[in-house]
Amino acid sequence: MPLSETENGFSGGEGGGEADAIVQTCVLGSFSERGETTALISSLPEVHGDLGPRESTTERFLVIMNRYQEQPHLLDPHLEWMLNMILDFIRSEKSPPSLVHLCFKFLYVICKVRGYKIFMQLFPHEVADVQPVLDLMSRQDPSDSETWETRYMLLLWLSMTCLIPFDLSRLDGHLESDGGKAREPIMDRILAIAKSYLVVSDSARNAASVLVSKFVTRPDVKQKRLGDFLDWNLATISQTNDQSLRNIVVLDGALQSLAKLFKHGKRDDLLQYAPAVLQCLEKKHLSESSEAMLRKLGVKLTQRLGLTFLKPRLAAWRYQRGNRSLAANLSMSQSAADSTGATSEVETKEQEEDYDIPEEVETVIEHLLLGLKDKETIVRWSAAKGIGRVTGRLPKELADEVVGSVLDCFSFQETDNAWHGGCLALAELGRRGLLLPSRLTDVVPLIIKSLIYEEKRGACSVGSNVRDAACYVCWSFARAYEPKELKPFVTQIASALLITAVFDRNVNCRRAASAAFQENVGRQGTFPHGIDILTTADYYAVGNLNNLLALIMLPNVKRTLFCFHLFIYLFIFVYIFCSMIRELATKALHNLTPQVPDYMAATVLPQLLKMAVGIDLHGRHGAIQACGQITHALYKVGLQTNRTVVDMISPECVDALKNIHQMLMRPAICSLIEKLSLSKMPFKNDPIITGWQWIIDDTIKTLHLVSSGAALVSALSALCEEYYQASPGQADPQMQDALVSQYTEGLNNPQMLTRCGSALALGCLPKFMIHGKLKQVCLKCLCAETQKEGTFTEARRDAITSVAQVSVKAGACAEGSPDSTLCSANVDEVYGTLLSSMVDYTTDSRGDVGAWVREAAMTSLKDVTMLVASSAPEILSADMVKCMMCCLAQQSAEKIDRYRAHAGTIFLHLLHSTDPVVPHIPHREELLGIFPIETTTTLNWNAPSHAFKYIAQLLGLFEYQYHTLLGLTVSVGGITESTVHFSSQSLFDHLKLIQSDSAALGQFGETLLRIFRDNLHNDRVSVSFLKMLNQILANSCFEIFTMQENHPFCVDLLALCKEFKKSKDISKLRACISVLCGLIQFQGEVRKKVLSQLLLLLCHSFPVIRKTTASQMYEMLLTYDDVVDPEVLDDAMTLLSDTNCDLATVRPHRNQLCDWLGVPRPQPVTKVTI
Repeated sequence: MPLSETENGFSGGEGGGEADAIVQTCVLGSFSERGETTALISSLPEVHGDLGPRESTTERFLVIMNRYQEQPHLLDPHLEWMLNMILDFIRSEKSPPSLVHLCFKFLYVICKVRGYKIFMQLFPHEVADVQPVLDLMSRQDPSDSETWETRYMLLLWLSMTCLIPFDLSRLDGHLESDGGKAREPIMDRILAIAKSYLVVSDSARNAASVLVSKFVTRPDVKQKRLGDFLDWNLATISQTNDQSLRNIVVLDGALQSLAKLFKHGKRDDLLQYAPAVLQCLEKKHLSESSEAMLRKLGVKLTQRLGLTFLKPRLAAWRYQRGNRSLAANLSMSQSAADSTGATSEVETKEQEEDYDIPEEVETVIEHLLLGLKDKETIVRWSAAKGIGRVTGRLPKELADEVVGSVLDCFSFQETDNAWHGGCLALAELGRRGLLLPSRLTDVVPLIIKSLIYEEKRGACSVGSNVRDAACYVCWSFARAYEPKELKPFVTQIASALLITAVFDRNVNCRRAASAAFQENVGRQGTFPHGIDILTTADYYAVGNLNNLLALIMLPNVKRTLFCFHLFIYLFIFVYIFCSMIRELATKALHNLTPQVPDYMAATVLPQLLKMAVGIDLHGRHGAIQACGQITHALYKVGLQTNRTVVDMISPECVDALKNIHQMLMRPAICSLIEKLSLSKMPFKNDPIITGWQWIIDDTIKTLHLVSSGAALVSALSALCEEYYQASPGQADPQMQDALVSQYTEGLNNPQMLTRCGSALALGCLPKFMIHGKLKQVCLKCLCAETQKEGTFTEARRDAITSVAQVSVKAGACAEGSPDSTLCSANVDEVYGTLLSSMVDYTTDSRGDVGAWVREAAMTSLKDVTMLVASSAPEILSADMVKCMMCCLAQQSAEKIDRYRAHAGTIFLHLLHSTDPVVPHIPHREELLGIFPIETTTTLNWNAPSHAFKYIAQLLGLFEYQYHTLLGLTVSVGGITESTVHFSSQSLFDHLKLIQSDSAALGQFGETLLRIFRDNLHNDRVSVSFLKMLNQILANSCFEIFTMQENHPFCVDLLALCKEFKKSKDISKLRACISVLCGLIQFQGEVRKKVLSQLLLLLCHSFPVIRKTTASQMYEMLLTYDDVVDPEVLDDAMTLLSDTNCDLATVRPHRNQLCDWLGVPRPQPVTKVTI
């Protein structure tokens, strides 16, 4: 059964949403589907012959088994009874072949989840099972692609039956059959089956290699058939190449069988054949093959040959940390340990003196070292394991030479593949005790380099696999060595792992470093401040980069030696290829600066200033940002010690900071300007300020070079605050006039990016810079917003944002000056512009780009309204608030989740605001009943299933009905399935409540007609409206109106639908046809008019419209049986179903329908020629 988080060691606690999402997993406690599994297996005889039930049963069984992919051991107590139930069906003589194949498919599903090594041991393997399994295997067709599971499982079963301890010749009996022909011995039959399936292209090839490893190593078989089988195998390898798919399959099977054979066979039996196999592999040059699997199998077989050449002994010289047995560790006395240590070297020398190493081992090791540099991870991993296994059987001197060869992989002339393979090999050597502590002085520096390895390749970089493997090495060292052995390297390893866990751009590397750090903290106990760090940077927390700067600020982390090592690695990360990591590293330098300010000012900052003018672009970018961050941090330190930044850094550094602006890296330079301005550098009236201003102004014109405008506006705001004040709170008149005029003129620039930059610049100006200029700034921004050209959508968005920012900074005062504050004289103009932006539905090739403007307008309305409500609520008129709330209600009912959520959140914020209270909200009490205070946190506006049931309740409030229904129109008539479903369901729920109330339904109908009239020529609304109306009519929501003949609602609706008859829009015409067919339910003369319109469309010039009309009318006559006389109903429906696309043929049919339906035939209009 599933266990809760607490039961499995996970606790909620605090953390980011991502971490919570990772922790909340389903951990199973036991196999809880025994009853259902039993029923599924028992149903196999009933379902095997029917395709539908067979597939559903198999799929359900797959779902159950796949739940245990990560915890397959939970199946162990249940494997035997499942296997026995299925084998009963297989062994039954009454079971047809289809049932047998289905049973084997179920067995394969279980075997796949639990693993063949465990599952195959459960197969019955008595003498009585050999012949039936062999006969069943012989009847299989190797070319049948539908039954490969049967062959796979039978080969595994046959592998187990080969383990019987009797000579197979005893099972042959009399080899003469009844016909006089000699029967083939069982030994030859099994060997023939194994050979035949080693060359097939499906998974049975893998099972055949298992069969070979079990069968050929039998005492009776190896005496008679081992040599012949190896000759056949080597001949197969020699005669094939990897140039065709067929040959690749054959090579794969041959190499697999040899690898498993040398793994499971006895060394004494195979040693005589090993040189020939190695010679064959060398001639084949598998390392040059283009197939990764062949190269992997070549490496795997090579290492098995190496282990065959070497005697199976454990190296006495290996480093051991305790014993494998806990009891042995506890019972071993200190004296015994001392005596063991005194004699170990003598024993080692005695063992190595009589240890002869075959010459072939050198070739094996050479191939394995070459495999460490392969381009595929699976080959490198196999080679690394081979290096570890072979080295464990070598003398100490030779093993040390192997370690030295592995260390040669860590050269900057080697590729990232060699570095990765070297890390894997070191980890294997370390965890096996083959990397002696004396080698750690050479190994640790290379591992530290691997932890920050990154190599640029064109527009990207590689190295994440190297860093991940280096973390694995650190993890394995924690388990392999005593704390005293690693103590000299602890600070280096801890610092490198910490930096990787925090700043690596690959989430897998961050988690690997965190896991390695945790392993070292737990097993070594010598990592500085380990517990404190782990509580912040655990495996789940490092998944989110943005939350990890808090780690650097831990009190126990900020210590001298450890802190200095962090500086070293952060300094390296300033060069990193990823800009996000560089920015994060500079922020970390800012946070660490207060611990060693003198060191930062005297040593780090001068080095960074040299890098800032270097040739490496990434290093230059990171260094410029780091200079700004460190200077700002030094300024904060100076505030506490009554010193200025100039007192803390050298004059040369001050001059160098001035000269950085010549290197045009816009995001970094903007960040530097911001930090130096915030640091109050004494540059007022210095020419450098003019240079900084030029950079900002030029960046405004080329905003596309900056990833976002955030750096630009922050730099301009900080620059104005520090250097453009004549006195506190008073702007320099000359700079004020120049900047405001320049940016307001930029709003009319023909370049869209210049408009955007100018709007952002105006919005970030401090209050003293816009004092007395509010009218000029707002007027220009409002004018820029009203220019509705589609190419200036981003400019309108930024202009709207700027209007709100300028208004909020200026403040509100009812009797204030319109040039200084938001007052009664200009509030109407501001609100009018913001409200008009709420209906910006501009579209281009990118989609609904007007949504950007609407989103900015919603945010701006909230900010301005909260300002006015708190400072001058009397200038807020009831009409303003009504229009604002209605527009927000409309947006909260529309189809795009993001903007619906944004509008709904602002709607609830204004409704529930108490400080200040927004006045004049229509139907406030009713709204509070619909949206109680708890909905501000519980209502998920992004979920259509949750949001629309609240939104639809606004239809009952007269002031909100029009706008809410307008928003619902595009949702109900949209194309997103979930939005259409839940919005229409909520709309119909509301209509059911008022269906018996003629007054409420009449008002709803009037609102519908009003929306239709207002948006008759607006395709965005009109097509969606027709789709929504069709659903309303199909659900008989206006049934009360159908009782009255010629009801005004139907008459007006028909008149509006007639406006579309000349339209060329296919989607609009098809939606209109559906509505006209729905209007047929209304009684009176209006029905005849509806039929006339439909019959006109039956002869439309577009064939698709004629076909759609005929189809819809056919369904209409089926639904409403009172439309036509029952005597001619069949003829009318036959005529409609036979209608083809030929216009000349359709007209007589249409005229016949007119006669049957009692509608005048349409008369052709003669065009008058003048």
